[in-house]
Amino acid sequence: MEEYGVIIIRTLFLYLLITFIFRMMGKREIGELSILDLVVFIMIAEMAVLAIEEPADPIIHTILPMGVMVLVQFISAWFSLRSKSFREMVDGKPTVLIHNGKIDEKAMKKQRYNFDDLLLQLREKDVFNLADVEFAVLEPSGSLSVLKKEKKSSGSLTLPLILDGQVQTTHLDMMGKTAFWLRKELRERGYRDLTKISFCSFHNGKFHIDMIDN
Repeated sequence: MEEYGVIIIRTLFLYLLITFIFRMMGKREIGELSILDLVVFIMIAEMAVLAIEEPADPIIHTILPMGVMVLVQFISAWFSLRSKSFREMVDGKPTVLIHNGKIDEKAMKKQRYNFDDLLLQLREKDVFNLADVEFAVLEPSGSLSVLKKEKKSSGSLTLPLILDGQVQTTHLDMMGKTAFWLRKELRERGYRDLTKISFCSFHNGKFHIDMIDN
């Protein structure tokens, strides 16, 4: 009976500890977790299971590696906030699967993404005909962002042109614009150093610009 009591107490303690840890790690939907987040969550869950199955093992042998994993996650999150290249290395980049109504089979093969996956995610977006799609972008989270053809004329396509001081050439290509055009337009508006811009988008003929905080 004493062993069962230890198991119950450990289970409750680890439940509260893991709930606290996940709260500390921030609010993100499961589908939006980065690879590092997912690995940390799985390892913490496995450590908790082992701690419950081995009641004779000191609980510090579980708490210590959990703390190390949380520290790893915090450090990776810190680098992700400050380095776009680190984010892309860990999470990957968005991939354009349909561009101007044309399917990019090479991009699909590179992402190991087949037509069944594409049609399934299009149906989840209430799109039942590939011919209705102007753009489809596979996000790093695995979700599919879709722009229908009939919405293009309304100016609903809004993509970031600069993120963390870096020009998003893929988005410029999707809009039929060039990096030279972007630099020229921003210079005319007094923005000469693009590396100081944290976010820039172009919608309905107007720029939305947010500068990096000093």
